[in-house]
Amino acid sequence: MAEDEARGICVRDVAAKDFIAAYAEHLKNSDKFELPVWAEQVKTGVFKELAPYGDDWYYIRAASIARKVYLRPGLGVGQLQKWYGGSYRRGTRTEHFRKANSGIIRSVLIQLEGMKVTEQLPGGGRRMTRVGQQDLDRIAGTVFRASEEEEE
Repeated sequence: MAEDEARGICVRDVAAKDFIAAYAEHLKNSDKFELPVWAEQVKTGVFKELAPYGDDWYYIRAASIARKVYLRPGLGVGQLQKWYGGSYRRGTRTEHFRKANSGIIRSVLIQLEGMKVTEQLPGGGRRMTRVGQQDLDRIAGTVFRASEEEEE
């Protein structure tokens, strides 16, 4: 048992859904991460008809973006737009792929940069700072231990 505890738990070791929920809660309780004033009216993409229903959707998206940047350093706004994009259903005409809203992604990345979680790369894209990586690993550790306790 001591051998398992010596190994550090990172974001890859926990389920995405559980980690994103825990990190979103952490961001919500953080005083450095703020909900923008436009968050209630904005859609997440051209292909959506309505804005998200949940009150915490911005924090959940931010946690998801932070996880993506952790797993793939060098990720930029364009790649994230593609990841969060979806099918634009045009009635009887054929559907086409549309990218997600870049303003939301950019505002999240700017706020994470302000919190010293991510940093810009000289060639473009973002990566985790050492502080950000430790922060995410710590939250992943708590999620991992909570899931272990549930199993027992």
